[in-house]
Parts: sequence; structure tokens; C-alpha cells
Amino acid sequence: MPIGLMSAMQEENSKLIAELGEDHHVIDKGMRRYHVGSLWEIPVVVVFSRWGKVAAATTATCLITEFNVGEIIFTGVAGGADPEVRVGDVVVATGLCQHDMDARPLFPRHEIPLIGRSTFQSDISRRVHAVEATKRFFLNDLVSQIDKSVFAEFGIVDPQVIEGEIASGDKFIAATAEIKELKSRLPRTSCVEMEGAAVAQVCYEYDIPWTVIRTISDAANEAAVIDFPKFVTAVASTYSYGILKQLFQRLRT
Repeated sequence: MPIGLMSAMQEENSKLIAELGEDHHVIDKGMRRYHVGSLWEIPVVVVFSRWGKVAAATTATCLITEFNVGEIIFTGVAGGADPEVRVGDVVVATGLCQHDMDARPLFPRHEIPLIGRSTFQSDISRRVHAVEATKRFFLNDLVSQIDKSVFAEFGIVDPQVIEGEIASGDKFIAATAEIKELKSRLPRTSCVEMEGAAVAQVCYEYDIPWTVIRTISDAANEAAVIDFPKFVTAVASTYSYGILKQLFQRLRT
């Protein structure tokens, strides 16, 4: 069974699509373009999902039901929600929740109605593999793949991989007050983004494993919008490519 590779922005998976080569084929379905082929000898379906939980859930469902993927890996950027999480770090999700889910008083805040849980936990063995792949990328490939001037521009120093909880919601958080309020409700949150928890819920309902790997692009504060587009192109796409290459090479052995 192929692995589904999702990103919310085209720039985040453009290097993966280029690596597929000319022998892969493309299927257009539901206003998405699915690239079917192999990466480093492993069958994959690569797709740009677009932003937000609905777009991510729709894409994940199609990957499972139409392309028969056996697992989904989501890579992309996120805003840091913890002082110890810095720009250039990578967070591999231990669990995902929807910070904007609120069906009170019928259900507790953040709990998904009729599912009975607010957090979806990642598969431990896959998470460990993702963490190890990120460490190998940082150790062996990072300096050669990204120019030093880019590190200086974004203040990236000695990037680390962190296992942590991620909160998803249909809002681009770019204010200190917003992240402070979210942390008061979900204190273990390492970073925030807009798709991962939706993918995790779909995978939970279809009983297939998932992995979410997020590159920290900003501190989810007032500076987030300024550097975001260039960071995605200059840093995040290289991270996604390099980490997945390391991960797939290990999966082959």
C-alpha cells in the first residue's frame, strides 16, 4: 500500500514532486492534484491539500478511499506555542487536538462530538522513526542544503527535534494574546497549525496510522506574517524533503 504525503502549501511538497520524476502519473480529483509514483523506492501519493481542517480532511479521506494509502504523513510549517520551541526546530506530534472545537454544553470543550476524545495520539513506532530521521537530516544534510545566510536571516541556531502536542484550528494565529489564551486551555501545546488534527481524526476513523511533522516558522505572534512566505520556500520545503528522504531510506532497510 502506498504512503500518502500531504502538505497544505504547494511550496512544501514541490521538491518531493520533482523527485518523483517523469514516470509518475497525475490524477485530478475533487479540485486536488494527486501525484502517484515512488520516492526512494517506496510507493507514494503526494498531494497539496490546501489550508484548513475541511480541506485537509477532504484530502485525507480521498487518499484513503480512492488511493488506498496505508498511512498518511503530513509535513509543513507551524507557529511555536512554547518558549522552548524556536524558529527552525521541528515538532513531531505526539498527539493532536482541535483548539477551536467547542460544542459546550453538550460536550466538554475540545472534545470531538460522538467520538469521546479531544486528542488523537500518534503511533509510537512511527513517531520514533520520524524523530530519528529528523536528527539524521540535521546532522548529515542540513548545512549542505540550506545557505548560511538563510539561517542568519531567520535566526536559526542549532535546530532541534521535539516530540510534542500540536493544536489545529481554522485560524492563522499571529498574536501573542491569542497564543497565551490558547495555552491557558491547552498548556501542553508545542505548536499551532491548521490541518493536522483533522487528518488525525480521519485516520482514526479509518483506522490507519498517521504522522505529523511540523517545521517551526514563527512564534505565532505579530511577526509571523512578515517572514512566513519566504521561510516556506527557503527552509520548510527543504526540511520536508530531507526528513522524508531520511525516513524512507530507513523504511527500506
